[in-house]
Amino acid sequence: MSKKLTPRSEDYSKWYNELVVKADLAENSGVRGCMVIKPYGYAIWEKMQAALDQMFKETGHENAYFPLFIPKSYLSKEASHVDGFAKECAVVTHYRLKNDEDGSIIVDPDAKLEEELIVRPTSETIIWDTYRRWIQSYRDLPILINQWANVVRWEMRTRLFLRTAEFLWQEGHTAHATKQEAIEEAERMMEVYATFAEEFMAVPVIRGIKTESERFAGAEETYCIEALMQDGKALQAGTSHYLGQNFAKAFDVKYVNKEGKQEHVWATSWGVSTRLMGALVMTHSDDQGLVLPPKLAPIHVVIVPIYKGEEQLDQIAEYLKPFIADLRAKGLSVKFDNRDTLKPGFKFAEYEQKGVPVRIAIGGRDMENRTFEVARRDLLSKELIGADQLIDHVVALLDDIQKTIYKKAINYRASHITEVNSYEEFKEVLENKGGFVSAHWDGTADTEAAIQEETKATIRCIPLDFKEEEGRCIYSGKPSKMRVLFAKAY
Repeated sequence: MSKKLTPRSEDYSKWYNELVVKADLAENSGVRGCMVIKPYGYAIWEKMQAALDQMFKETGHENAYFPLFIPKSYLSKEASHVDGFAKECAVVTHYRLKNDEDGSIIVDPDAKLEEELIVRPTSETIIWDTYRRWIQSYRDLPILINQWANVVRWEMRTRLFLRTAEFLWQEGHTAHATKQEAIEEAERMMEVYATFAEEFMAVPVIRGIKTESERFAGAEETYCIEALMQDGKALQAGTSHYLGQNFAKAFDVKYVNKEGKQEHVWATSWGVSTRLMGALVMTHSDDQGLVLPPKLAPIHVVIVPIYKGEEQLDQIAEYLKPFIADLRAKGLSVKFDNRDTLKPGFKFAEYEQKGVPVRIAIGGRDMENRTFEVARRDLLSKELIGADQLIDHVVALLDDIQKTIYKKAINYRASHITEVNSYEEFKEVLENKGGFVSAHWDGTADTEAAIQEETKATIRCIPLDFKEEEGRCIYSGKPSKMRVLFAKAY
């Protein structure tokens, strides 16, 4: 096994970067700022996709696919939207290459596009141009569409999964007959994301709304889920936007209502990306490597045989067949690692680093005694289990691991939400403890910007379950009716 990871306490950022590579999740590519997601990492993403896709379909959504390229003129139709993405857009200007006189390949100057194409940073504009053709009457509504796709946002400082120039995601885009329906949809999808994060990723999240300056470009309201990483920094884990009629008006999308009058439709959009992979790594993992929630683990159980000679290996393999069949019948992914080129200790370290939830070791004596050594990855503990109890024990153990790592994460978050009443206290908590800081804010963008400038902390959200509470803004001293959550963030 490769050398140990840099400890989190020594350099959290370095630990994360090393872990993503050493656990075989992803690596940097030959294209600056873009990553290669390796098979093990992609297997986790596929599990995320499958769970989310089912949740979308259960809430009435269908999948479709829209073009990668967006005509530049589309982006300029919604002013705040183009402002929000202008600095991140990759632009296609030509459609052909040719050989130069010296044999090198150059862009053919005669193949200039009449109108430049933008590689999609998000698909609102191309989708709303399409919806104009799909929607005529109230009978055509609602339209509930999701797209699994890649997008490009030209990032200068990149980190695997957390911030890359190209990333994978899903984006939902819906059209509704009423404002109320659209708001309910945006809230529903935020709740879908929160449920997924907590029940599948075992990541506790705070549901809230963004301040005006943090909203999605072109949105009337942005709902979000915010998670807390082990270094005390927040990570936005998903957003759902109520778009009002902004895009419908920009693209002239109208419908004839039941009274025969024309009205603009109401819209939402919502999305989560491969950034969730970063959240998964940073919420649960330790200095030994990944810790994966069983619901998203590509391998639930790995079995490592401890043997002398090929004959004993064959005996162990034969002995294990019914156990492996029974585990798989329970819907579990089981790997029997019979590689004869690696020692058991190396294999143990490898699967620890990859975060496989349960590891079973079995040797000749175990076969005689009808016992198995069963280790759980989250607590790095092990015990001897009798053959008759193995299947039920492993099933119960996986359920317990899922609950235990969620409980650990929620306990960490609970101990890292700090109420403060002065700016000095605010800065002291940010500097020495981190986490979410609950503080009064006067509601102005100027104060928000000033605090960010001085401390690098942003308002992560106005929690949905906030309680009205008279107070004074920690920065300006002006009256405030509620606390908001600040944090340094990824």
